[in-house]
Amino acid sequence: MTAAEWIPSIDIGLARRLDAEDPLAPFRQEFLIPNDREGKPQTYLVGNSLGLAPKGLRDAVTAELDRWADLGVAGHFTGETAWASIHELLTEPMAALVGAEADEVVVMNSLTVNLHLLMISFYTPTPQRHKILIEAHAFPSDHFAVESQIRQRGFDPAGSLEVIAPRPGEETLRAEDIVATIEHLGDELALVLLPGVQYFTGQVLAMDEITEVGHRVGALVGFDLAHAAGNVELALHDWDVDFAAWCSYKYLNSGAGGVAGTFVNRRHITDTERPKFLGWWGTRKDTRFEMSTVYEPIPTAESWQVSNPSMLTMAALRASLDVFQRAGGMGPLRAKSERQVTYLDQLLEALPGNRVISLTPKAMAERGCQFALRITDPNHEGKKVFAALEEQGVAADWREPDVIRVAPVPLYNSFEDIHRFVTILDGVLS
Repeated sequence: MTAAEWIPSIDIGLARRLDAEDPLAPFRQEFLIPNDREGKPQTYLVGNSLGLAPKGLRDAVTAELDRWADLGVAGHFTGETAWASIHELLTEPMAALVGAEADEVVVMNSLTVNLHLLMISFYTPTPQRHKILIEAHAFPSDHFAVESQIRQRGFDPAGSLEVIAPRPGEETLRAEDIVATIEHLGDELALVLLPGVQYFTGQVLAMDEITEVGHRVGALVGFDLAHAAGNVELALHDWDVDFAAWCSYKYLNSGAGGVAGTFVNRRHITDTERPKFLGWWGTRKDTRFEMSTVYEPIPTAESWQVSNPSMLTMAALRASLDVFQRAGGMGPLRAKSERQVTYLDQLLEALPGNRVISLTPKAMAERGCQFALRITDPNHEGKKVFAALEEQGVAADWREPDVIRVAPVPLYNSFEDIHRFVTILDGVLS
């Protein structure tokens, strides 16, 4: 597509043509879109907060309820979705989404629980090397988890918790400042724990560079991928990341509180000296039911499991990952996302009067599909604009103090959704 064809127009014809040419457009029909107050489908642009329900999810969950009714306890070991091993069905498709080897990934628990389990293994402070680096605007759950881990090891967050913030007057982190901070902390730094995609601004961090410089000073490096998994292309294995964790209810569409994912670099899996919280489900599968109290870890990331998985949350996530596989994985989805981001950029730039600015970086390598929008029109308060968008059927979300987040998700959002959103936003601001 030529640059000229991206010239924005209030004419909806371009959006409809882009949708007609989109090979991923049919996947929109595989999701359930909520209705607005008038009974029409919402312009749903909040998949960065909660993804839409795949139509196949109901059948997948009902099938497990039926198996429970028919088989009772035998369901643990009967059929393709035997509950004792149901998580294994998710391993390869999840590993493909995050750029990992299958033995480095396990689907289990929830995001913050997994971060705690991973920090038990990867935060091993000493009197010399005890600091954890996070971002100043980290998601509160991450901040709380890190503080509690520091205290649990007998250290004080006042001296062991380091934060990096954007420069004064800026909204996003500079790559060179992250590198400089890691290098400055040097041999005091035990762990770098940063987001793959910053939840507020939508900024994608240079995970490969952060990992390299963290390792260079002797620290371990982990990432919270809550806003990255299913949004941007990842290569955790090739980047040599030590560990990562992510939820699955945003871009991965598994439902509120859906089961989460974990990555542990293959280098660490067989390290018998690395501390770990142990549970029955992490010990060898072939001897698990011998009820021995001698722990023999599974030689994969599965050894970080502490208990058996929920059959229902596993079934829900499997229904969504099936759609990702049929769509061709993150390559085609990211390519469409970049086209949608470009289209929305240009429509926003065409709005008269500089009434809306985006805090999200412009460079494509530094952004996923989320936009963080701030209303600068002095005649319109941002929160009231957000409420007006909701009244007119746009599902977005509000983040204090002044940001409206919208995210065109390539699996189910259309170019026409984007056009409709900007048209409604223009009307609200007029």
